[in-house]
Amino acid sequence: MQFSHIIGQQSVVQQLKEMVDNNRLSHALLFIGKEGSGGLPLALAFSSYVVSQSEKNKPVATTAGLFGDEPVAAATSHGAELAEQYIHPDIHYSYPVIPRKSGDKPISVDYVSEWREFIKQYPYGNVYDWLQFIGAENKQGNITAAECADIIRKLNLKSFESEYKILILWMPEYLGNEGNKLLKLIEEPPANTLFILVAENESLVLPTILSRCQTVRIPPIEISDVADALVQRSKLSETQALQIAAVSEGNYREALQLIQHAEEDWQSLLRDWLNSILKTGPIAQVKWVDVVSALGREKQKQFLRYFTHLLEQSIRLRTMGEEHLPLTGAEKDFALRLNKLCDISQQQAITEQLDDAAYHIERNANAKMLFMALTIKLYHIIANHTVIEVG
Repeated sequence: MQFSHIIGQQSVVQQLKEMVDNNRLSHALLFIGKEGSGGLPLALAFSSYVVSQSEKNKPVATTAGLFGDEPVAAATSHGAELAEQYIHPDIHYSYPVIPRKSGDKPISVDYVSEWREFIKQYPYGNVYDWLQFIGAENKQGNITAAECADIIRKLNLKSFESEYKILILWMPEYLGNEGNKLLKLIEEPPANTLFILVAENESLVLPTILSRCQTVRIPPIEISDVADALVQRSKLSETQALQIAAVSEGNYREALQLIQHAEEDWQSLLRDWLNSILKTGPIAQVKWVDVVSALGREKQKQFLRYFTHLLEQSIRLRTMGEEHLPLTGAEKDFALRLNKLCDISQQQAITEQLDDAAYHIERNANAKMLFMALTIKLYHIIANHTVIEVG
């Protein structure tokens, strides 16, 4: 991974380059960015850049010749090439894993082949994608005490190729209290040791680790950059790319998921839901809940995200006018209908409920119970301008 492969984030890339070029590199960096913003790709590209720059600073080797010392042609890109293939001996990776069998104490290196393949195929993927990639199903991934001990062991070894020993620790939210085992190493690391932690949720990172790291904040990717990437990498038309980029709101993983599920008719599903809530009644609601519950977790999240997108566009349509909205004709018509159905306060209340539902879906909530409760809540928000707690 090189910086040229990063989608957008030019200001962050420039900041990272200047840290190295101006010799202001902290020994512990914490990249914080929401899902799909590119935290992991930036960490991978940054580690390659650190290695390549350190190689440039190596003294030129010489060998004795008949007429004096002669420089030896060095393969100055050797380490960078290894880094870009994720096989550099001085760049180590740590990430959530699961036991392969009962009683195992798994460490990241147990899954190194799968990890290399995953970051080649899905560099913008999230932890759910990774755990499904290694067959975790509903098992919870962890960065274990055994992993922390292995990190300490590896970083105390002498470097092989590079001036730096680098650890990329993805999702430190999964460390738990085991992370305290790393505090002394982070605070007093061996010479030329670089920690790069990549997190999505700052509030879930141990405060003792947060306080020992320099924070690099990664914003959502600009919608125009997401659209450009979709045109170039996924071969979408500019119109399709802009529409998907607008829904994804700077989350490139979400954009790829939307492409994958582009055949889904979210608008019809949403229309059926609202009709069951406001017109056709309980029997239709139960039938609709059965349909949406069978979709699976990722599609359920996509559907809720689509509804949230339409609500946001409805509010913008009301306050800013049609000329500022990247909406198709059908979506614009639906947004206008939502504005007739709800005022801004109701739309905001529905959005909060949808976000809360997506949160619980991510944590394996029972889909039938969740969507039935959500149906009841939406009825009271729309019909009675109230929010009630269900379940």
